[in-house]
Amino acid sequence: MKKLLILFVALFSIVGTMPGNATSQRTAPAREHKTKRSIMELPLFERAVLIIKKFETLHDSRRHWPYLGYGHRKLPGEKYFRGYKMSEREADALLREDLRKFCSLYRDTGKDSVLLGALAYNIGPGAVNKSSVYKMLKSGSRNIFKAYTSHCHYKGKWHKGLYKRRLCELVTLFIP
Repeated sequence: MKKLLILFVALFSIVGTMPGNATSQRTAPAREHKTKRSIMELPLFERAVLIIKKFETLHDSRRHWPYLGYGHRKLPGEKYFRGYKMSEREADALLREDLRKFCSLYRDTGKDSVLLGALAYNIGPGAVNKSSVYKMLKSGSRNIFKAYTSHCHYKGKWHKGLYKRRLCELVTLFIP
């Protein structure tokens, strides 16, 4: 019985000091309360950056060479080398630079340039230029779901993670 009583006292003392508990908020200094914002409140470009970061993750150049940062492929003349330790800030800047470059390639599609830029970041601009998605958008067709989600193959096999990525990109970046 004594052990049970000690267990309850210990449990209540832990619960009383946990963040979010009314008693801990009275005794703890004032904390900033962060509210969750929707990704849809952000500009299209920022949405694309977040999606790419989520699905690419930060690459280690030792294991994923010639890819580093958030999926950037090393280009001739760049200072990067195998084993280069890239900071998250540097990777973010490189991602934004690459995405701007890809979006500018598809400027002629107007509001769809970010969607096509995000796709080009993943599969390359050559594949996007040949894709039915690009042709459909240039011709004015907005029914691209099937064509866009067909870009879900890795090494010739359908990939569930790529399908999730395409759905996420369509929902957040495509303006019907």
